Amino acid sequence: MYIERTITKDIENRLFQGKIIVIYGPRRVGKTTLVRHLIKLHEKTKKILYLTGDDIPTQNNLTSQNVAMLKQFLGDAELVIVDEAQRINNIGINLKLIVDSFPNIQLIATGSSSFDLANKIKEPLTGRTFEYFLPPFSLQELSGQYKQNELVALLDNLLLYGLYPDVFLSPMEDKERKLKELMNNYLFKDILAFEGQKNSGFVFKLLQLLAFQAGNEVSYNELAKILEVGKATVEKYINLLEQTYVIYKIGPFSRNLRNEIGKKRKIYFWDVGIKNALIQNFNNLNLRTDIGSLWENFYISERIKYLKTNFKYKNVYYWRTYDQKEIDYLEESDNILKGYEIKWGKAKARIHKEFLKAYKDSTINIINKDNFLDHLVRE
Repeated sequence: MYIERTITKDIENRLFQGKIIVIYGPRRVGKTTLVRHLIKLHEKTKKILYLTGDDIPTQNNLTSQNVAMLKQFLGDAELVIVDEAQRINNIGINLKLIVDSFPNIQLIATGSSSFDLANKIKEPLTGRTFEYFLPPFSLQELSGQYKQNELVALLDNLLLYGLYPDVFLSPMEDKERKLKELMNNYLFKDILAFEGQKNSGFVFKLLQLLAFQAGNEVSYNELAKILEVGKATVEKYINLLEQTYVIYKIGPFSRNLRNEIGKKRKIYFWDVGIKNALIQNFNNLNLRTDIGSLWENFYISERIKYLKTNFKYKNVYYWRTYDQKEIDYLEESDNILKGYEIKWGKAKARIHKEFLKAYKDSTINIINKDNFLDHLVRE
């Protein structure tokens, strides 16, 4: 089954405009599948060259800064795809040479870690790229294959095993094994490659702690104490985990009220299946003591996927006061705040009157199992 990715249409509209298409995303989310789909769409009308950064001859040829040699290597290709581009030294300089010297060639580059690929191409390619983020499957993408009632029926499964393509498309009996393989073989690879880091045990322990605390405010000092390292080390690795698309941070919103919390961060996982694999918990949701935070992580991740892949630019936060009043998730656009209270059970969410009074024109939406699709597959 091929599931259409949300960013595909926009990429199609941007092709052959003299700029490089750059696709970032975690490992195993379908970047190669996406570019192969693009190849199929154009193979009858364009001469295509598919290259991978894992290939030694490709690495050697694309590190050359000799325009004549580059031309000989690329031949008469009109669409050139460089998969896993971060593996190639000086890739940014050489992509710049290609796009400047051969304006009829459309380049597409993919990479599995933002800090690695971005550091290699950002400066040389300033103003020469269209950039895209490809996460695991989103509910919006699944809505192209499944009816609304079918998506609702899939919810328990998605909360346990997440939306990595290989996991989602596997039979039920294989999902847990696939997730563990993904975690063990791919999750740490980009981080450990950075500056030759080899401390996989430390990274795993840090991730486990973050998985248990997902949706809660995280103290770097407390994590450092538990892990017996310095706060700077914890901060460094959390930043690396964010740049390799394992986790993401959300900060607190604070502007008017004196007792708003203004410094701590919440940390969530891009995929809740990975979170469950880290803590080894695939129990039935009725038995989960963490179902509230799991549901919150799932919903917020899906909402941010929706925003990013539909190019809707909003600031995102949570809101909390020192006397424990809280709104799970906030979006800010054009100075308008929209709050989301995310509830798994039947309990009614509190509507914080002081928040609505302090921030004029703000709203608070109650999200539950009955209406969760409303803001995830459409506005």
